[in-house]
Order: sequence, then C-alpha cells, then structure tokens
Amino acid sequence: MPQARRKTPFSGKAKKQQLQAKKQNKTLLMPSSSGTNSYDIVSVNYQPNRARGRGDANRYALKFYRETDEELKMKKEQALQSINPVPEKEMEIDPTDYFPKEVSFPKRPPWDFNMTSAALDAQEHKYFREYVQALQNSSHWNEMSYFELNLETWRQLWRVLEMCDILLLIVDVRFAGMMFPPSLYEYIVKEQNKNMILVLNKIDLVPASVVAAWKEFLTDKYPGLRVVYFTSCPGYNLAGGSSDKGGLQVRRRKGRQRMCAEGATKILEACKDIVRNEVDLSSWDKKIKEETNVEFEYDETEVGETIYEKSDTTYYTHEKYKNGVLTIGCVGQPNVGKSSLMNAIMGKKVVSVSRTPGHTKHFQTIFLTSQVRLCDCPGLVFPSKVPRSIQILMGSYPIAQLREPYTTIRYLAERLDLPSLLRINHPENDDTWSPRDICDGWAKKRGYLTAKTARLDTYRAANNILRMALDGKICLWLRPPNYTEEREKYEKCEEIKYIKWVQALTNEDAVQTPSDSGNENSASDDDDDESEESGDESDEQTEIANKFAALAGDD
Repeated sequence: MPQARRKTPFSGKAKKQQLQAKKQNKTLLMPSSSGTNSYDIVSVNYQPNRARGRGDANRYALKFYRETDEELKMKKEQALQSINPVPEKEMEIDPTDYFPKEVSFPKRPPWDFNMTSAALDAQEHKYFREYVQALQNSSHWNEMSYFELNLETWRQLWRVLEMCDILLLIVDVRFAGMMFPPSLYEYIVKEQNKNMILVLNKIDLVPASVVAAWKEFLTDKYPGLRVVYFTSCPGYNLAGGSSDKGGLQVRRRKGRQRMCAEGATKILEACKDIVRNEVDLSSWDKKIKEETNVEFEYDETEVGETIYEKSDTTYYTHEKYKNGVLTIGCVGQPNVGKSSLMNAIMGKKVVSVSRTPGHTKHFQTIFLTSQVRLCDCPGLVFPSKVPRSIQILMGSYPIAQLREPYTTIRYLAERLDLPSLLRINHPENDDTWSPRDICDGWAKKRGYLTAKTARLDTYRAANNILRMALDGKICLWLRPPNYTEEREKYEKCEEIKYIKWVQALTNEDAVQTPSDSGNENSASDDDDDESEESGDESDEQTEIANKFAALAGDD
C-alpha cells in the first residue's frame, strides 16, 4: 500500500496570504458590459509546491483572462477549415493599430510621504480595480488580448520608471511594432521628460533590411526616440554553422561566451549622447574594451531569485544622475531577451534566464560599473489589441499551457509554407491543408502518439511547432508599413553595415538570404523535443536555425 503524503504545517500567515490572493482575484472578476458574463482569471505560472520560508512565491504570478468554453469550442471547429495564404503586404503592421490612444497602461496614483504603507496599498488596489473596470467598459474591450492583471507586477514597473534616468525598452525585432506601446513613450518622454532608448533585439533572426526599416519608421514616428540594435548571439559566440540530414541550418551557442561588444557599444553611444558630460561613462567604455576578448562560463550565476515577503508599496523620488550614477531601467514584454541582454553587456551571467514567461519575478538592480546601474523589470504584457496568436508567437503566454493551439498554427501557416518547411505529407493525401492536418502530419512524422489509444498526438505536435517558431527555427517576422514597396531601398541603405557589425558577421556565407536558401530550412527528424516548462535551461543547448531560410516561400 502506498504511503500517504506527509502533512506539512500550514501557518496562519500562509492562510492569510491565500485569502488575500483569493480576494484580489475576485475583485477582477467583473461582469461584462452586457452584464451576463464574467471573466475567469488564470495564473499561468502558479507554483503550488514552492518551498516555504521565502515569502509568497506566487505574488508575481502572471494573470490573464481565460477564454470561455464557447470560444474554445468555436476555435477547435475552425481548426478543421482550410488555410488561405495571405499576401506579403498584409504582414506589414503599424503600432498605432494595436495600441489605441484610449488604451494606456496603469500608472502609479498620486502619493506623498505622509501616507502609510497600508493607505498606499489600499489606494493602489482601488486604482487598479477602477482601471480594469474602465477597460472592460470601453469600446475596445472585445478586441483586447491578454494583458497583465497582477498589481504586484505593475508595481515593479512603477519603481523602475521612478528610479531610471533613461528607459531602455527592449523588443523582439520580429514583432517590433506589436511590442512598442506608444503610451509608454508618451509617459516617459513627454510627461516625465526622460529619455527612451528602443533596443531592437534578436536582429540575427531577420534580414538586415527589415531591421533598418523598423529603425527608420520608429524614429520618424516618435521624435526623440533613439533606436539601437542588439543580439546576444553575435558570430563569435556561436560554434559555427552546420547542416543536419534534413537540410536544417543549425548554429550552436558556445559554452564559453564573450561580451557582446558591438551591441553594448551601440547602447553606450546612445547613453553618451543623452548624458553628455553630466555622468562619467569612461569606466563603461573601458570595461567594454577590456572584456571584448575575455571568455566567461555562461552557466555561472551570480544573482539569484528573490521573493519579497510583503506587498511592494515603496516609493521613490527621482533625482537625475544622483551621486553621479546613471540609472538605466530595462523594460519589455516576456521573452524579449531583457535578462540575456543584461548578461551580454555585463560580460557574464548576472541574472537568471528562462524561456518561461514571468521567470523574472521582480525588478533587479545590478551595477554595470560604479557609475552605471541597470534595473531589470519583470516582463510585462501591456494592454493592447495585438492578436492572441501573435502574443503566443512572441512568447507572452506559455505555449505549454495553451488550451487551443490551432488558431496560432493557422496564423503561421497563412504566412509561411509550413508543409514544405516541415517536409510533411498530408495525413489524408488531400490537396488542401487545415491547421489540424499540419499538426497531424507533424505528429506522424515525429511519431507523437497518445499513451492510451496510440492515436496521433496532435496537441504535442502543435506545441512543438510553436516552440520552433518561438526559437526562430521557423521564422516569421512582420514588416513596418510600406516595406514591400521600398524593400530595395532598405537592402542598399547605409545602415546595413552597422547592423551586420552588431551581428559580428565575418562573411556573406554566415547568413543566407531568402532568395538563396531554397527549402534548406526544412525540419528534420533529429530536432530536439524540448519541454516548455523546463525552467532554467542552458542556452548552450539551444539550436539556432538558419533564420532566413524559413522565408523562402514567403515572397
């Protein structure tokens, strides 16, 4: 007979925290405008068995509204409908289409030093409830996607915005327009009179012409915004190109890394242009030059995870360049590479990295030099009208916890020739493909079967395809407005050489262009079947495919 589970003590404090969390969830379960429905909330990274003695481990859990059962049923039925490819022009996006002026992010309500922590906590909870309710009553509510519903996480953003002299907004260049909230720019640049630097990260995943196009579009549309490039995978940190038997181009991260000097230099230059001579940044410049060729162990962790015991209601009065120190706040959505960027410019691993959204639970302050400190904010999903399928491809929502993956598979298949890329045959020998057919074909190719009935494991296949898209093995990227008509201009512009310099490309063979790649980015049977919930994974095990070849059938 199996031994019963040993009972663990459950303190009154733990019970109180449980009741408070339950109460907070209930406050957000508000009726819709019609008064007939309520919205269910799910914590996507809830940790029920976290060791005690380290505070409330779920204080910073990501919280989103869950789709209704009716929506779920309708989407599963649509998974059987055929796929209709969309023209390339429809892959151009404008950020203002997804971030209406009426939809802003929650800002810290007014406070003063005479307020007690309890009074401030109550005021902020009241404000946040009213903020969510106002969104629910707005005309945009039915078009809204997942956004962060955890007040504790927004409080971390407030602290970073209060402390920073310069805000570093990091976005994934593949979805730059859908990760740039104009309301944050308006608040920082126009209301707070601070400076913002936009970092286009992961530039190794898309053609250089697209990176140049996004920079031109964003700098023209948002005056005073500085745009720089970055990648934590420059050429010298990769173990060289190789090809597997299926033709998939694979590059592996080396075990010993070097500081990403090119990207760090571009950020330093932008900061120098802002601070002028008010802060001495020579030590940062010296650090980059000294550590350019110094190797470090990537799995060496210096700063661990911290969970606060109490609600974070602290406040901060900003003093520009206080004590001669430049404070740079790092903000971005989950999985845009904030922690990897900080590790890369430090030249060693100082913050924990994971593929799981919400891994960074609280803001972390790290001194780059004695005159420069970085504040890393948890990944935040801002309120927007970004389609949920795109949010899943961006990594804002954990793929492993999807209840219905077929809508996102459809979005991919309408823009990329997935059957050709995956080298799969139609499971029913038909000429038309549906999202379900693609998943079944991939399950058959990979041998994914259910445990009890040995049927094709369609869900596992769908999740595997989405993970490949998130990692860049299947690479979808969106363009700025008018890119299709002006492609030739961007392919020949002067900015290309700076982008390739940041990528540390030594020759033209390092990256293939879409027109030269053919079907070489087809998936092989040897792809790793990685778990989405694996926590802290070593980046040296991450395979980085030929990022451009997936676009061969895109034009």
